[in-house]
Amino acid sequence: MITELAVERVEFTCGSCWHRWSVDYDVQRNLDGRGEEWEYFYRDNTAVPSPYTPEGAPPCEHCGRHWVGHLVARRPVPLPGTSDAPRSRIPPEGLHRPERLLAPLLGADGHPQPPRDGPADRPTANPDSR
Repeated sequence: MITELAVERVEFTCGSCWHRWSVDYDVQRNLDGRGEEWEYFYRDNTAVPSPYTPEGAPPCEHCGRHWVGHLVARRPVPLPGTSDAPRSRIPPEGLHRPERLLAPLLGADGHPQPPRDGPADRPTANPDSR
């Protein structure tokens, strides 16, 4: 069962070259059948290890070293199903807002962030995000 959804902005500072950057992660907390709570991290709709651990720290785009991040901001995402939340029934034929299937994915690069894999994945500047 999902217990919490949030977007977390994680900041990294390279201890080698002192480059600083931040990345937005979608975080999901789940309660399993044994009463244990687990966190899942996603970046651009891809599951990734926790950025708060050495295994999940992305490399510095300048020197390639990995440094654990720290939380600088978060935005909780409301869980569905609250009684006072407005809702809209989706027609059975599934044609409600078909444009959403063709919309580009909203990446984790709403602000300048390093690439995930290499130079081809570098985010482009978005003048609307200022």
